[in-house]
Amino acid sequence: MKYCIIFFSAFLLIGCKKDKETVSPQKSGDSLTIVQDSIKNESSARKISVEEFPFPTEIKECSCYFAKNKSDFENEKYIYADDAGKTAYMKLDGKRLAMNLISSSDMEADEELSKEIESGEYKISVKGKKIKNEEALLFQGTLTIEKPDGTIVTMPIYGECGC
Repeated sequence: MKYCIIFFSAFLLIGCKKDKETVSPQKSGDSLTIVQDSIKNESSARKISVEEFPFPTEIKECSCYFAKNKSDFENEKYIYADDAGKTAYMKLDGKRLAMNLISSSDMEADEELSKEIESGEYKISVKGKKIKNEEALLFQGTLTIEKPDGTIVTMPIYGECGC
């Protein structure tokens, strides 16, 4: 009888160990999911840093230049400037960039402004509508910056174009 009890107890003990082993892979699967979630958070946390800079000395004549809002514009805290047709200047992710304008339709249709700029790392779109008609034309609109990895930043802009 003793041997039967010992044999039965050993059998139960082995049976319980198998149940524990099936539970442990599920725990490692949960930790794997947590790792994947943290990776997703890192990629969504990536942003494009748009920084202010002084008016570019390279621009000598006609130009367009914009700030984030009217107050920044009046305090000369520009985030975008171009020489009305060839080169656009911005400070993105800590680097001051001079980029080629791909297309520019300054005030041609419906008093709207439209510019497309591309560099190796960024695709930039400027859209605006004329708000005041003086010697220099004041505009309000949006600036959109896109990176090849899919990161997109859109922000309001306020500024002017003129000679």
